[in-house]
Amino acid sequence: MSEVIFDCEVNFVSEVANAMKRVFDSMNLCYAQRKEKIMINLPLNIDYKNKVVVITGAGGLICGEMARAFAQSGASVAALDLNEESVKKLADELKSEGFICEGYKCNVLDAESLKDVHERVIKDFGKCDILINGAGGNNPRATTDNEYQHEAKEGTKTFFDLQPDGVDFVFKLNFQGTLLPTQIFAKDMVENKKGCILNISSMNAYTPLTKIPAYSAAKAGISNFTQWLATHFAGTNIRCNAIAPGFLVSAQNYSLLFDENGNPTKRSAKILNGTPMDRYVNAGELLGATLFLCDDKSASAITGVILPIDCGFSAYSGV
Repeated sequence: MSEVIFDCEVNFVSEVANAMKRVFDSMNLCYAQRKEKIMINLPLNIDYKNKVVVITGAGGLICGEMARAFAQSGASVAALDLNEESVKKLADELKSEGFICEGYKCNVLDAESLKDVHERVIKDFGKCDILINGAGGNNPRATTDNEYQHEAKEGTKTFFDLQPDGVDFVFKLNFQGTLLPTQIFAKDMVENKKGCILNISSMNAYTPLTKIPAYSAAKAGISNFTQWLATHFAGTNIRCNAIAPGFLVSAQNYSLLFDENGNPTKRSAKILNGTPMDRYVNAGELLGATLFLCDDKSASAITGVILPIDCGFSAYSGV
């Protein structure tokens, strides 16, 4: 069931609408620039020439921008996604602009699919130097309609209606979808005696959000797994960190932030009220931390870190 339009003062609705307009204006600018083949104004100028960067989930907004940033920084980028069309299109765009990128259809939950892509990446570019585990997401079958049980109404999906297969899918997609690619591509790093892994955690890993218990728990697992990997690979000269993006507007969460008429929901109001900078994060704002954490010179002693990029959301107590 869609969330109802929040009941608040007109000026507050206007503030939320203006904040969302800024987000979409920024997104539209990004897409317009891409169409005109204008390079991203990168926050850091780090040379990734001769580096092979493998990015899962590259068909999505966040990891698609990461793929572009690494390619523009000189890396050979292997863009992986279950949606082959999206990564092939991304690769074609980047190659037409003079960058190095290939798109590969890949199921991060299928070891054989990963092995096949791994062999193709080695043939095309060489061994993996940097792995970005970006595949992940939520599922409606693992999402409640109500934030609190006492608000439950007849006909809505409550905690007791969550489907086990939906919960299982979310855990597999986020956790195993990080573990399996790491098992395949980190072998290259062990052989090279150096490398970097960057996982994608979430605000949910710090404090779980209402409505999405499976996703929250799965992302908490990613943060924990990041620290485990950092410890496990420390003696092999492989670093592992994660970024924890704040709230972005995407196709995945649009229905939680807006009703069927495009109006901000109560959830939008809560998010912005709890964000000191009073706005959503733009996908491009994740690139600085990504490029920094993956650079062996800049971040040579940084491993096991989960870095929030959230406009202050995780720092604010609400008072």
